[in-house]
Amino acid sequence: MNFQYLETFQDDQIGIIELNRPKQYNSLNRRMVREIVEAMEAFDQEEEVRVILLRGKGRAFSSGADIHEMSQDTTIHLELLNQFADWDRLSLIKKPIIGAVKGFVFGGGFELALCCDILIAAEGTEFAFPEVNLGVMPGAGGTQRLTKLVGRTKALEWLWLGERVSAEKALQYGIINRIVALELLDEEVMRFAKRLAKQPPLAVRLIKDAVNKAVDYPLYEGMQYERKNFYILFSSEDQKEGMEAFIEKRKPNFKGK
Repeated sequence: MNFQYLETFQDDQIGIIELNRPKQYNSLNRRMVREIVEAMEAFDQEEEVRVILLRGKGRAFSSGADIHEMSQDTTIHLELLNQFADWDRLSLIKKPIIGAVKGFVFGGGFELALCCDILIAAEGTEFAFPEVNLGVMPGAGGTQRLTKLVGRTKALEWLWLGERVSAEKALQYGIINRIVALELLDEEVMRFAKRLAKQPPLAVRLIKDAVNKAVDYPLYEGMQYERKNFYILFSSEDQKEGMEAFIEKRKPNFKGK
């Protein structure tokens, strides 16, 4: 895959996407977002890839949207452009997405991070939705995903004030999974990704599917959806392999079939 604003490569069963505008702190212009989506979709379809890893080159994950690109936009232009359709496609990625974040995770960069399933942050990472200070607000899911994670009142406080949130506070409110030393970030994220890649791919895929439904579905409907996915896995070779390996006291060899 060749992109203008990304570097992509594969390490064993890990598909890696690296934001590559380090001089601009990986600010997101529209073409860059389109490239991120296309890279995600390509790895999602690649049979050899089991986990997608997203990270930023340089000192920051992403400082947010490219303000120079959008400063003169009009309501009609934005409506016709329908730029958030690309963001919606990120919700359709079936494989697990791990985000490695550091430095600034602001605005659209924060929204991109919240599209990941697991977030591991370096010490000193700061999160913020500063859009209000520009007279606007998040538009790629920030108000919705943040509220589902931290609750209505805390989301309003952070969105209204646009202040920076430390990695420690982000961990406290369940936005990130863990904090590691900056010099260990890539190593720790790859270790986690490779461990996850050894898990049965179909089970991992359907667990993500069921957990995502849990965010929006009432409990009973969510449980019915979970049950359906549970039954589906009993049609897989991996289920047979996993249970036979358990009985035979050996390591299973999962193939994603």
